[in-house]
Amino acid sequence: MKDVAARAGVGLKTVSRVVNEEAGVTPDTVARVQAAIEALGFRRNDSARLLRTRRTSSIGLVLEDVADPFYAALSRAVEDVARAHGALLFTGSSAEDPRREQELVLAFCARRVDGLVVVPASDDHRYLSPEIEAGVATVFVDRPAGHLDADVVLTDNAGGVRDGVAHLIAHGHRRIGFIGDQPGIHTAAERLRGYREAMAGANLPVGADWIAMGPTTPESVRAALGTMLSGPEPVTALLAGNNRVTVTAVRVLSGLPRPVALVGFDDFELADLLSPPVTVVAQDAPGLGRTAAQLLFRRLDGMAGEEPSRTELSARLIPRGSGEIPPSP
Repeated sequence: MKDVAARAGVGLKTVSRVVNEEAGVTPDTVARVQAAIEALGFRRNDSARLLRTRRTSSIGLVLEDVADPFYAALSRAVEDVARAHGALLFTGSSAEDPRREQELVLAFCARRVDGLVVVPASDDHRYLSPEIEAGVATVFVDRPAGHLDADVVLTDNAGGVRDGVAHLIAHGHRRIGFIGDQPGIHTAAERLRGYREAMAGANLPVGADWIAMGPTTPESVRAALGTMLSGPEPVTALLAGNNRVTVTAVRVLSGLPRPVALVGFDDFELADLLSPPVTVVAQDAPGLGRTAAQLLFRRLDGMAGEEPSRTELSARLIPRGSGEIPPSP
């Protein structure tokens, strides 16, 4: 900093103000200091800054799979908010493994991140209590924390599925199947609840083979569909519990001799270009990420003493064609 100050013809305090983007420096002086920084290759010592401020200007994001389009959009929104606050984002994928989630969270904490945004894989987050008590702000997104009172930002999963099933009912369907993820996952359980509530609200029975919950591999989805579409009373419509189920369902249904209506939970790329275009219940993935990150920085900026909050965003039904197919005669 002394070398930069000498080259720019200013004092050390002025260099500090420019580096930390503080007010009170004229544009001409800022330009001279920045030119000196470039010429000398000066870099701020963040280790020394941490000792002084106890803030690293970094946050951690733990999600299921950064390659999943839903989580990719959520991650980008968190990154945009972090960048606007001058913070660096570290990201890791838990692969729906509770042990991996804990490893990532504690690794980020060991690197002194200021805060965390977590998509939970675990159902017990008491391991985070010491970190939160030590000042690591934490916001959960997409699913609530387990055994821990913390901020959470969710989608109205049950409400979104109720809308999707009601849409199918309005188009004449009475035998509607549902394929969801592992029932222990919060979002999967909420979507199943929405399906049951919509069917009960319309006084419609649910056949024993009309619900399948478990792994959403192509093989398991194909098997579940085979069961639902066979027998004396096959389903005439399907509510797919996530985009992985929907993609497999599109492949299976396209090869059938009779049409089956389909509504998928979560939008996905090219859904509007298929034949027929896929009707979806779309979550606001960027909205989830943005809301969670903004809440995190509000906590870091002085909301630390307020009670944890629960924010729920609406899902949106997008009719495109596959959900408007009438039942076969």
